[in-house]
Amino acid sequence: MSTPRRKLRTRVWAGAAVAALALSLSTAVEASAADINNAKNAGFESGLSNWTCSANSGTSVTTPVHGGTAALRAAPSGQDNARCTQTVAVRPSSTYSLSAWVQGGFAYLGATGTGTTDVSTWTPDSTAWKQLSTTFTTGASTTSVTLYTHGWYGQQPYFVDDVSVFGPDGGGGTDPGPTIPTAPTGLAASGTTSTSVNLAWNTVSGATGYAIYRDGTRITAVTGTSATVTGLTASTSYSFQVTATNAAGESPRSTAVAVTTPATGGGGGGTVPKHAVTGYWQNFNNGATVQKLSDVPAAYDIIAVSFADATATPGAVTFNLDTVGLNGYTVDQFKADVAAKKAAGKKVVISIGGELGTITVNNSTSATNFANSVYALMQQYGFDGVDIDLENGLNATYMTQALRSLSALAGPSLVLTMAPQTIDMQSTSNSYFQTALNVKDILTVVNMQYYNSGTMLGCDGKVYAQGTIDFLTALACIQLENGLAPSQVGLGVPASTRAAGGGYVAPSVVTAALDCLTKGTSCGTFKPARTYPDLRGAMTWSTNWDATSGNAWSNVVGPHVDALP
Repeated sequence: MSTPRRKLRTRVWAGAAVAALALSLSTAVEASAADINNAKNAGFESGLSNWTCSANSGTSVTTPVHGGTAALRAAPSGQDNARCTQTVAVRPSSTYSLSAWVQGGFAYLGATGTGTTDVSTWTPDSTAWKQLSTTFTTGASTTSVTLYTHGWYGQQPYFVDDVSVFGPDGGGGTDPGPTIPTAPTGLAASGTTSTSVNLAWNTVSGATGYAIYRDGTRITAVTGTSATVTGLTASTSYSFQVTATNAAGESPRSTAVAVTTPATGGGGGGTVPKHAVTGYWQNFNNGATVQKLSDVPAAYDIIAVSFADATATPGAVTFNLDTVGLNGYTVDQFKADVAAKKAAGKKVVISIGGELGTITVNNSTSATNFANSVYALMQQYGFDGVDIDLENGLNATYMTQALRSLSALAGPSLVLTMAPQTIDMQSTSNSYFQTALNVKDILTVVNMQYYNSGTMLGCDGKVYAQGTIDFLTALACIQLENGLAPSQVGLGVPASTRAAGGGYVAPSVVTAALDCLTKGTSCGTFKPARTYPDLRGAMTWSTNWDATSGNAWSNVVGPHVDALP
């Protein structure tokens, strides 16, 4: 008998940490010719000169570096968050652009003593250099401010390089000015679909940003060394180049890379509808309505059977129907119901993980075991594919290998869904996001859990609270603008207030969020810069909790998803 489990999460520390910050994010103002970088030893080339780090938490290192030959490494420990500060001379009643490049664990950048509104910005852990930036205005009598960086309690060390307090000369001296960077090298394209392509290139010393050119026209600017270009046309040839930029100017263009988009886009799923509703079906009794698979309403296009169980073989899974907990539901009845759902045009997948799921895929052997065992369950029960709902960590390298192997076994009809937590999709550097992008060509949909997470950052850099339309739309925007196709993004929400610890929104809020993202209507405070009419749809935990509420969720959301453009 399976152990009763609920899809609940109690880890809201990331949201709480965000809520504790008074973030002030804005676009840097254009500097005048007389403006300078007022920070000293901004690249840590002189060790920690001009810097003070709490509890001896900081040190100058030679790798990784963003520019020059050194960077700051600061390690939080115990009750110390590795705060490093510098007092900078500034001019009263003046506006300054504050920025720094960060990498590693959670990293924060801010300024205090401004005489007006102190500012702060942050980013979750990142495996690549990322630029933090904000602006502040000094008070009428302010002649110095304290800039700072810090990490977060219990998190990994963070790295900082190329700090800048750019604005009017405060009279305190400065580091030498930048020179125009050299052209980027190593430009390469990957993951090409009918509408998008992933570009990556080598870091250029001294660069603070990069510009991307398509067929000779500048189309966008980024701060990192990779980008996903969207809006391409199928069966079309393109030429891409990249330049490096900083305050001194723009480099020559890189060597061009040619890309030809295929006739059809990537993504798996066989005959999954353009817009689909996903529901998790509980193979256990936790107080919600006990269902047979045949009881699941027709509004659900994809049914995720929850959950598979770990075995003694690393990476391998099995499925044990909870016949006792499901009031005598037999394996033969279950198999017949799976077949009936499929005959009705529905997809039934086996979900791996859940709150208490501990399946580990961390080497080639366990990846092979995972693929073989999931495929065996597909053959035994008739499942159409697999849902990845690992809430206790995921290794991107070997989960990618496992899913590729499963795809090779199952063929193009494989339905592959995912249900990461909100923190897992805050950045493309996170393992879950990396995995989704790695298997984009076979991925059906990512139904991120927009609940049990407190507050999180949206794609506009602002903080949003769960349980609101803005939380759904601004966080979905992160996935939509960072590599996933709209058809691979769904909104995962609880079916009722009892289905999750927090983050419930009424079905009407879900439909409004769908309209905002697909049509640009019914938005809250956040409105996306463009619409995504191919958005896949919505997901709920669970069909059982939905039934407990008289199917109030699927009765509203189901028809609305079907009517999307």
